Amino acid sequence: MKLFLLACSFLTTIHAYAQSRTRLFDSDWRFLKDSTVQAESHAFNDASWRKLDLPHDWSIEDLPNQSPDQVAGPFSRASVGATSTGYTVGGTGWYRKLFKINASEKGKTVSIYFDGVHMETDVWLNGHHLGYHAYGYTPFSYDLTTHLLPPGQDNVLAVRVKNNGKNSRWYTGSGIYRHVWLTVTEPVHITPFSISITTPEVSEKTAQVQVVTTVENPSGKPVPIILETSLIAPNGKTVGKNQQTITVAANGQTEGRQLMTIANPQRWSPETPRLYRTKVVILSGQKRLDSVTTATGIRSIAYSAETGFLLNGKRFLMKGGCVHHDNGPLGAVAIDRAEERKVELLKANGFNAVRTSHNPPSTAFLDACDRVGLLVIDEAFDMWQRPKKPQDYHRFFDEWWQRDLQAMIHRDRNHPSVVIWSIGNEINERAEPSGLAITKKLAEEARRLDPTRPVTEALCVFWEHPGKVWTDSDPAFALLDIGGYNYEWKNYESDHQRFPDRVMVGTETFAKEAFQNWQMVEKHPYVIGDFVWTAMDYMGETAIGHSLLQPKTDKDSTIAVFPWPWFNAYCGDLDLIGFKKPQSHYRDVVWRNSKIELAVHSPIPAGMKETVTNWGWPDEQPSWTWAGAEGQPLQVRIFSRSPRVKLELNGKVIGEQTIPDTSITATFTVPYQPGVLKATGFENGKPGATVELKTAGKPHHLRLRADRSIIRADRNDLSYVAVEVVDEQGNLIPSAAVPVSFQLSGEGQLAGVGNANPTDLSSFQKPQKATFRGRCLAILRPNAQPGAMRLKATTPGLQAGEIKVSVR
Repeated sequence: MKLFLLACSFLTTIHAYAQSRTRLFDSDWRFLKDSTVQAESHAFNDASWRKLDLPHDWSIEDLPNQSPDQVAGPFSRASVGATSTGYTVGGTGWYRKLFKINASEKGKTVSIYFDGVHMETDVWLNGHHLGYHAYGYTPFSYDLTTHLLPPGQDNVLAVRVKNNGKNSRWYTGSGIYRHVWLTVTEPVHITPFSISITTPEVSEKTAQVQVVTTVENPSGKPVPIILETSLIAPNGKTVGKNQQTITVAANGQTEGRQLMTIANPQRWSPETPRLYRTKVVILSGQKRLDSVTTATGIRSIAYSAETGFLLNGKRFLMKGGCVHHDNGPLGAVAIDRAEERKVELLKANGFNAVRTSHNPPSTAFLDACDRVGLLVIDEAFDMWQRPKKPQDYHRFFDEWWQRDLQAMIHRDRNHPSVVIWSIGNEINERAEPSGLAITKKLAEEARRLDPTRPVTEALCVFWEHPGKVWTDSDPAFALLDIGGYNYEWKNYESDHQRFPDRVMVGTETFAKEAFQNWQMVEKHPYVIGDFVWTAMDYMGETAIGHSLLQPKTDKDSTIAVFPWPWFNAYCGDLDLIGFKKPQSHYRDVVWRNSKIELAVHSPIPAGMKETVTNWGWPDEQPSWTWAGAEGQPLQVRIFSRSPRVKLELNGKVIGEQTIPDTSITATFTVPYQPGVLKATGFENGKPGATVELKTAGKPHHLRLRADRSIIRADRNDLSYVAVEVVDEQGNLIPSAAVPVSFQLSGEGQLAGVGNANPTDLSSFQKPQKATFRGRCLAILRPNAQPGAMRLKATTPGLQAGEIKVSVR
């Protein structure tokens, strides 16, 4: 049996990773969107520029010169990205920041670290060009030491960001959209991202934790140091310690390796995401030179075609979803709480795994996966040498791929949530000689940088290469540890017959085929998981998840992408503001997280039919409120794994059906009348789980509900407030579309507003938004002061809603 035993741990956010040595560098920047200025010099006058805090995305901000049907909110018909980027606009932006070092920092090593900037970035310090970075998704850093002014004097950091041309198939955002950190250390210090924490042996009774640390020494003399490493349990007790003396080479780096063995480890998993801390200290005599604390998860992984994917020795089925990196109404801004909420939403809706398509995510996102408990396929690239868009990353691939792959793996290799590296997605040259050579190079480099995890690549049918057949993918699969299949579940069994040792994962699948895909995962160990495209709606690739009404006599539409006013792909299990769509209810039954669910299709006019894209879902809702449809026949679907189901309306039996093993769906036609629609599942002839839909009354008031009513006085925290149109009894009115105005007072600001409407091009930043399917969203961001925020929402004809959020 071919078996790979793999294990590792993880790295928290940089400001936690390095504590006092590193400070968040997000506040008090100045910004100007302008491609004509040259603002790199120290003396440049930026007094008129806008002040802002990072993370920042200018593409989500309202455009100037708003005009009907041409420019609306952040959207422009003239956008070069058009449908690909959801009609948003890039350009060139400048950021500048003044900062001082104090007297105690004189003689220290000072560096700047960017977690992600989209995309082409030049950085200057006091007029000195520090470097250029091409990729919009990988971290990069610069040593500032030699160009710093003396303590007490103003240093000027200038950053130019170019997001030009057709460079993406989805919404990227523009600017410094992730965190920036400043690190100050002694000259002899722990090299950034040099700490590697692995767990060579893990069992219920014992675990080995190996820590490899690189220390660098810029001086001309060798320096002896003491390297002291401690492992701290979740309860705060030190459970392992190792101390050794090493000599750091002059003008070089030296590596220290330390092994600790602990008893009865608390193993990390999505069910039990328990985290230790690894503390590394370097001393010279009694003087502490540097210290880094890294949050750590202890777990083992293994995989084979015979056993499947094993987490801590037990088979684990990946209930996965793909996500892009945007945060809906916030754009690409990677505020910690926005990233954490996304992870929490995925976990709450049944997902235990996520694929970061098609690029490395933010550090904050992976930190949240570690804390909340989601496995991660961490993906590097969407293209290699051949373009998907004229100005995309293919221009830089040959020169930059190795540096970018290393940046991703060195940053992310200690996260327990990360279990698979992906080197590419639907690469054009994937099965040609040039592509196979690149596959080999990328896979070997990933294994060299991190031998503890398998490597995959997402392969699809050869739609762009007429004449090629699926089996032409075989040479590419042979170079991978795990074969990534995009929309090809029908080939799992036949491929297994040809290659019985191949391990497979559905790296992208259609929501409509969730049941078929999951049957494969449950039935065959060699299929380790299923990742739907997508877990959550995102901007760009407009309308690929739409449904369409057309005359019955017409040929079924094959249009995948719709133009303006669509800006949203609309193919997610969850909508753009985080609420369940009907396919998520269906998936709850597929994954056995719910016994029974109901969905009702919107009325289809006579003579019309519905066509649904491959990524889409029928226009149905878990609702029995259809004002104006009285007497019309509505299609009702029951999703259940029970062998028999019954449907009732207002206590009267509509019908019963047997559901075959090959399905979980029973379909009924019901003339609409208000009341209570009830479905019941039967097991062994006895009634079991039930679900009811009740007709809502007339709209009465706005109800406000915050995901968290107490938040920190920290710019990295947020409160998400759902605004719902409800009747007098508090039932949601799913058809309500009303304009809502917001008034916010207190210690915070309105960071964004949104709804789930894929064609609503209105501003994400003005204090008003219409409801869609009965709700909209307001996102509150605190100032850095304790107190409270009070949000009031009003709409004509209904009682207003109000809520208080405490800031502490």
